[in-house]
Amino acid sequence: MSDEFDITETLDVKGASCPMPVVKAKSAIDDLDEDDVLEVVATDSGSMSDIDGWATGTDGVELLEQVEDGDVYKHYVQKTA
Repeated sequence: MSDEFDITETLDVKGASCPMPVVKAKSAIDDLDEDDVLEVVATDSGSMSDIDGWATGTDGVELLEQVEDGDVYKHYVQKTA
């Protein structure tokens, strides 16, 4: 993980498959303040493209980093508005 940002909240969606990681991430990010960073921890390999697509297509959200750690996928999303 990068040292460039501080994680505000961690969302554990291990075991959930598409579209739940994105649905739960959207719900969690809606509850955060601007500039907060959400860490999403998933086991669904599809979450890599799903969360990237969601963040890219959503105003007010920026994907900072994605990390594959064995069977666990970590996504770092910042609320920008």
